[in-house]
Amino acid sequence: MTAEQTPAPVNPGRRTFGVMLLLTVLSAVLVLTAVGRTWAEGRAGTLDVSVSGGKISELPGGLALVGLAAAVAVFAVRGVGRLAVGALTLLAGLGVAAASVAGAGDTAALDAEAARKLALTGSAATEVAHSAWPWVALAGGLLLALAGLFTLRYGRGWPAMGSRYEAPTRKAPAKADTPGDLWKALDRGEDPTAV
Repeated sequence: MTAEQTPAPVNPGRRTFGVMLLLTVLSAVLVLTAVGRTWAEGRAGTLDVSVSGGKISELPGGLALVGLAAAVAVFAVRGVGRLAVGALTLLAGLGVAAASVAGAGDTAALDAEAARKLALTGSAATEVAHSAWPWVALAGGLLLALAGLFTLRYGRGWPAMGSRYEAPTRKAPAKADTPGDLWKALDRGEDPTAV
């Protein structure tokens, strides 16, 4: 292989940035899919009752959306702001994981659904069975926490939005003595009429 055929080295910052984005999107898909599925089912008298993960706890779905927003925010911030976004993502992932584990064996929402269907307060569901969907949400939460760790560890080397996306700073326009100076000021993006 000649020097001309040697592939350009891959920037590890861009690679880890891509891994973080992939982890975040994958975790959100897992969590949001899982919370929409049945986590517990049982019987209320002769009626079948079931509850989704979203009915048991809205926390996993909400925190997955926080993680997605944080992945977008990584583009807009630098330095300490990026570390804060990484910490938020890590905490959101751990929150998803904790809420998923707590909801895996929870029967309170199922009992409330049984009471609603029977129109009897204090009714409890019988023959309760739990699905594997809380564990899918747990996996998504752990992936989101991993994305937060990637942001904390490698975030400083990731690309950020260019200065053209930042708010413009106001510069005093150059004094325009001739009509040609006015046109030059306009070409530079200045307002020659500003005081």
